Amino acid sequence: MASCTTNGITVSVETQYLPEHSNPRGRKFIFGYHISIENGAGTVIQLLRRRWFITDSNGSVREVEGEGVVGRQPVLQPGEAHEYLSFCNLFSEIGKMRGYYTMLRLDDQTQFEVEIPEFVMIAPTVLN
Repeated sequence: MASCTTNGITVSVETQYLPEHSNPRGRKFIFGYHISIENGAGTVIQLLRRRWFITDSNGSVREVEGEGVVGRQPVLQPGEAHEYLSFCNLFSEIGKMRGYYTMLRLDDQTQFEVEIPEFVMIAPTVLN
């Protein structure tokens, strides 16, 4: 599990290769990831945006940006956590992702960024 804390907000990521959705002959490798965002700060926050950098082992880098996560912009009270599942498609057996969330402190309307730790995705066939 990859994990990091920024401004009291801890982001943890676990990944899983999804062979039932992948097509190695077609260079399509699908990975699921589970993210937990824990509010260890002393204020109420809201997740506004996400920005991902996805790198395949063949050297291609994609950037994905948008509002919220899986259609939501969750509000987290101090001590609360938000968890969600999503997926990523790679064009090679190995890749990595990293990024950040743009958060809003609801008490003073200040925006800040929270790092999403870099995590690696490896298809099990590479390990044989």
